[in-house]
Amino acid sequence: MKTNKHTIGKIALTLALLFSAVLCQAQFLDSFDGQQIEGWFVLTGDGAAEMKFKQHNGFATLHIDASKDKYNVYWTLIKRNVTAFLDLKKLENPDYQLRVEARVRVHNAPRRINFMVNTQRTTDFHIDLMEYDIADTTGWHVISMTTRKFDAVPGDSVFVQMAATDFGPGKYRVDIDYYKADIVNVREAGPDKGVLVPYHPPVPPAHAFDNHLEAAHDGLVNLGFPDVNFGNWHMTGSDGEIRILTVNAGQWALLKWDFSRFKNTEALGPALLELTTHTVSRGGNYTAVFGQDFGMEFGKIRLFEITGGDASWDQHQVTLNSLLQGKSMSDVINGQMIYDAEFSGTPGSPVLFTISQPVLQRLINGTTKGLLILPLGAVDASFYDSENHSGQGPVLHFNVKPIKQTEVP
Repeated sequence: MKTNKHTIGKIALTLALLFSAVLCQAQFLDSFDGQQIEGWFVLTGDGAAEMKFKQHNGFATLHIDASKDKYNVYWTLIKRNVTAFLDLKKLENPDYQLRVEARVRVHNAPRRINFMVNTQRTTDFHIDLMEYDIADTTGWHVISMTTRKFDAVPGDSVFVQMAATDFGPGKYRVDIDYYKADIVNVREAGPDKGVLVPYHPPVPPAHAFDNHLEAAHDGLVNLGFPDVNFGNWHMTGSDGEIRILTVNAGQWALLKWDFSRFKNTEALGPALLELTTHTVSRGGNYTAVFGQDFGMEFGKIRLFEITGGDASWDQHQVTLNSLLQGKSMSDVINGQMIYDAEFSGTPGSPVLFTISQPVLQRLINGTTKGLLILPLGAVDASFYDSENHSGQGPVLHFNVKPIKQTEVP
């Protein structure tokens, strides 16, 4: 058969189109450069938060409005079906897994956002879920998550998503420069990117840590009496006066440690905060009002970072107003909790909070000024104060390693 330049050109064009189609089948990529957002849908739940997903100037933005939310237990997310872009047969080989990646920027920090992937058959939505600590508002951050044993086969629908949860009672923005998903060879893909914070990771028992630091200050602030110090809070029993920290809807506890001897160290893994229960009163049929998924969130206590205000607060002098120093609550307290804790309420039992590695590092560096404990729901809980002579006050268990000093030539 005789060929000419026109025929060769047509063949080359056909091959290029076929090659392009193969690439499209190999990977999903949304750079948010089109005329409008396509394929994504928005979901919100557990509260009164609202969200809009808008595209502009080459990136997209999650606009979160939780200003009418009462309990700060909400979630907001974007989700998309990416099945058509993936070769699910690759997952039959254990060397291949699904990886999602995005370039993001937050406008309130520190904050965590998370990735999740699932199919129409997924029942445990926590298996392939990872959170990421974003510590600043000034730059873009690339984050990625690679599944471990993703259960997806040809014929399934694969969904990818990104979520912002419990950011606080206010308005927030998260920018996304791009979002992509691909089936990758885990032996060649390299490690995931970003500051990964596993969702409720298993934490070793207290004795497995090298450092056990008692709180240097633990105080109380009262919303009804913002100018009164409650450093002498106690109860009197058969054994005399017992110093306790009591948290309820109108009263919150503050914790702070002296990290001066850990100045040139780096946090090594997550830490464990241990409180010892004195007495607890709680109740309420939340699920009858809010439903099972939302109602089960109540009856716990929550832990937050103190990121502003008076860094030198003293338990014998601190009040709510002295801590805030004229600033708003959102300027002083990171509205997104570190973790919620469930607890038995049995006197003498421990209450354990996981402290993620980035939060521990901020405590060591002094970027975070301390921690705040408040209840989620109608809870009245008391824990032993550090000044109680039983030695059952708040203790932080953690590991560190020396920071390598950069040699100057």
